[in-house]
Amino acid sequence: MSELNRRKFMAGLAVAIVSGVGMARCQVGAPPRILAVAKEAAPVGPSSTYRMPGLLPPPAAESRILLPGSGTLWSLPGNGDSLALTLDDGVDSDVVRMYTQFAKDTGLRLTYFVNGRYSSWADNQALLRPLVESGQIQLGNHTWSHPDLTTLPVHRIMDEISRNDNFLRKTYGTDARPFLRPPYGGHNSTVDAVAAGLGYTVMTLWSGDLGDSKRVSEDYILKMADRYFTPQTIVIGHLNHAPVTHVYGQLVEMIRDRKLRSVTLNDILVKPPSSN
Repeated sequence: MSELNRRKFMAGLAVAIVSGVGMARCQVGAPPRILAVAKEAAPVGPSSTYRMPGLLPPPAAESRILLPGSGTLWSLPGNGDSLALTLDDGVDSDVVRMYTQFAKDTGLRLTYFVNGRYSSWADNQALLRPLVESGQIQLGNHTWSHPDLTTLPVHRIMDEISRNDNFLRKTYGTDARPFLRPPYGGHNSTVDAVAAGLGYTVMTLWSGDLGDSKRVSEDYILKMADRYFTPQTIVIGHLNHAPVTHVYGQLVEMIRDRKLRSVTLNDILVKPPSSN
């Protein structure tokens, strides 16, 4: 961003914040819904090559739902059979590699929320990029270095989001907008306004949790999956610790046996044409 454009952006942002013009946000504890949605037919559908018998393909492209201009996403809209397994960070390169190979081998569809500072994303580029290009794995923005954005000044919030955005474009050729997962789920009107100015209009949170942001036992991960692998849930997990790599078989069997449809966020939601 040039210095002139940066100044214009900052000036506009200041007006938006002072005026109280920011993203509409769901309140904490509100029913996990995305804000108003409308259906739109989409001409191009995701890849549906499946290797694991019984694993359901993604929904048809024409059933995707138009994203609102802004909002907070807690769960998948509607009353379908979809499950969005979303995975954060990337601290451990081996975990990123094994999750990606797991997806490649089974056909499971995943969304990764990337912190570009971790070497795992460069280490695994050759394995991961074809799955990103096919749409089987989606990449979202989780900031560059995982700070609590609510504690930062505006210029640091901008840098964290835009630096990671640039990394994803350069390394994987992908536009992660509009999905931003703020670290620790922390956001406020200032964070929302800065993110929206950079094209990240959907704060992407979660309604289920594998509980593996820190190192936990395999049994605990399976207990959390048993609780949260339910229709229309966005489940958060992490690409950080080895125990989850030991229960891949149980996780995918749970998805298959419950007749859940593994999806990326892009499989369910589509950006308005004007936001592309």
